[in-house]
Amino acid sequence: MKTVFTVVAGLALAGLPRVGEPRAETAPLSVSLADPAWTGDKIPAGQQCTKFGGQSPMTPALKVEGLPAGTVEVLVEFNDDDYYDLSYDGGHGIIAFTAGPGAAVLPAVPGESRDMPPGVRIAQKNRATGSYARPGYLPPCSGGNDHGYFAVVKAVDGNEDILAEGRVTIGRY
Repeated sequence: MKTVFTVVAGLALAGLPRVGEPRAETAPLSVSLADPAWTGDKIPAGQQCTKFGGQSPMTPALKVEGLPAGTVEVLVEFNDDDYYDLSYDGGHGIIAFTAGPGAAVLPAVPGESRDMPPGVRIAQKNRATGSYARPGYLPPCSGGNDHGYFAVVKAVDGNEDILAEGRVTIGRY
């Protein structure tokens, strides 16, 4: 006798959230840019990808408030709102920071690099291809075509379940 298992994508049992979904009872995270050079308007000069003249580009430092109990890591998914292939799920890369409950300032980390400071790791490299492909986080790289960039910030527990989520506008390039 052959046993057949049917998997139903996204099924949540007993009212528990699916992996990768925020819990309903959790308030959203408050996320803001923590470096005055990053205003959420224009990407600061030199912080675009090196393909278009960037000079040691870095992620923006972020202030995150409202990290709930159980938080062990904060994931920052960088995206380009105007280029579909890189507009979701960390198209420009996902950086993970060790953090606990409360508030945290996530430091700026290097773009186009595999080397991260202690307590920081590349959770997923960017999905850029061809001459745009770079290791790790891909800084804004539209060639000055006025694309909008944003980050989705997620507090996760030790099982990588999302406890809370927020979003911040990084700027246009």
